[in-house]
Amino acid sequence: MSLFQILFRHLKKYLKDVCGAMVTMTLSALAVLYQPRLLEAIQKDLLKENTSKVVSDSIWIIGLGIIAIVAGILNVYFAAKLAQGVTSDLREEVYEKIQSFSYANIDTFSTGSLTTRLISDMNQIMNLVMSIFMQLVRLPIILVGSFILAILTIPRFWWITLWVLVILTVVGLFIMKLANQQFEQYQVRLDKVANLAQENLLGMRVVKSFNQEGEQVNKFSAASDDLNRLNLNIGYLMSAVIPAFSIIAYIAICAVTTMIGLQIKLHPTDIAVISPYVNYILTLLFAVWIIGIALMNVSRGKVSLGRIKEVLDTKPSIVFNDKAPDEVLSGDVEFNDVSFTYPGSTKPTLQHISFNVHAGEIVGIVGATGSGKSTLAQLIARLYDPSSGTIKIGGRNLKEISEKSLRKSVAFVLQKAILFSGTIASNLRQGKVDASKAELERASIISQSFEFVRNYQDGFNHEVQERSANFSGGQKQRLSIARGIISNSPILILDDSTSALDAESEKKVQDALEHKLKETTTFLIAEKIISIKNANRILVLDDGKLVAQGTHEELLKTSDIYQEILKTQQAREMRGEH
Repeated sequence: MSLFQILFRHLKKYLKDVCGAMVTMTLSALAVLYQPRLLEAIQKDLLKENTSKVVSDSIWIIGLGIIAIVAGILNVYFAAKLAQGVTSDLREEVYEKIQSFSYANIDTFSTGSLTTRLISDMNQIMNLVMSIFMQLVRLPIILVGSFILAILTIPRFWWITLWVLVILTVVGLFIMKLANQQFEQYQVRLDKVANLAQENLLGMRVVKSFNQEGEQVNKFSAASDDLNRLNLNIGYLMSAVIPAFSIIAYIAICAVTTMIGLQIKLHPTDIAVISPYVNYILTLLFAVWIIGIALMNVSRGKVSLGRIKEVLDTKPSIVFNDKAPDEVLSGDVEFNDVSFTYPGSTKPTLQHISFNVHAGEIVGIVGATGSGKSTLAQLIARLYDPSSGTIKIGGRNLKEISEKSLRKSVAFVLQKAILFSGTIASNLRQGKVDASKAELERASIISQSFEFVRNYQDGFNHEVQERSANFSGGQKQRLSIARGIISNSPILILDDSTSALDAESEKKVQDALEHKLKETTTFLIAEKIISIKNANRILVLDDGKLVAQGTHEELLKTSDIYQEILKTQQAREMRGEH
């Protein structure tokens, strides 16, 4: 799919507006071109003292002026409607595409870059559509028409008009080439500024805790100054266009006027063509200048379209079987010789993992940092696909089931609790859209979040502020757990999701999971063994390998690594560390 095919696909929805913009552009151009011819006719009639013809031609000039104004207004209306409609549709298409990305796809684009593409790049594309339907059809008509009519107005000075056009074009192309080189760097540097701003705003507490405000300000200032210098360079180039073009045009006008003055006795009627000729030369200047600006907008829009095309052309690394029936699978989970390596990495994160879990089991997963615990959980939810081996849920290969079936069958609660602006109820209902109040209460009771939700006067309708700033870390984790529970999926994955809870709350959550979700297969990923020691089975990972599995008591007897992890944690507790 070429760059401009991206636009044409959406323009099909607005054919009436396209036709309206084209017709009004043409009318406006023709009206502008014909007015100097009428002015020439009026001046010649004045020389002949033909009063009646002067009046009729004057009325025509006024009429053409009104037509040009009305056509211009309607053209802006149609072009703006097209630009807004196409950009809005394209933004929705890109956003929908991003939603289909897997973790591996998202890893290739930074969040700041995707945000810039959805906002800044879309604004450039909107300007591009406006330029196309306000200028790029109208201006060639004016350019060619004013050039031909200028020659027809004073045929013997055709060579001056030709030289004006040639010089204007050469200068315009030179400036545009320089500007295009700057535009190609603009969006890249804007991405850098956006990424720095986002990282620092999200990590403000870390920055302040390490007293790094000055360092971060310096980094942002350097990136911002770099972008500012680029903007200034573009501004300097643009500011040179009008003076350069004006000098060329006025030199031509001065030359023609002088030569007409020297030959006025031989051609006395030339006095009537000076004004129309000046008009056509200035119109020619204006047309070349605006075409240059329009082409710069096209250039910037083309760069932005290329960045949008990168997103649209990115194929989701995980493809689901859409032909498979939508069904809720059982909680049986099987890993058969599964290995996984992150894209761009050479070292495997998981190596030859094999195990079977029966529906209703509580499975704990422990291991040192970087042992592959979270990666294993993400493979169950098919956020990534294994590099080799097979994963089955309910006896079905994950690659053979539909996305809806997988999302109905697996609920994933991340360690980093993320709540969206809205209400508590709207956040919990992301797990189940039509969840009743009774279901909200049940899930919040199990997750131990009901104890603070019921204290709000508006209960589940309590507002969640931006970035959930009005909740503590523990409250956010408990609400995230409730969101996972409310889906009532056969498989529930808690990826260290109780790390921000105090010991008492964590124990209550674990007891509730054990007694109230007996039919749910629950995977508990934890750094601390105490958090999973009551699990039906514990998987011990070390450097991406499954080195042991069994109950807490069994592993204390059979696994040296498990014993070492436990002793290390107990020693930390004795020293008062967490």
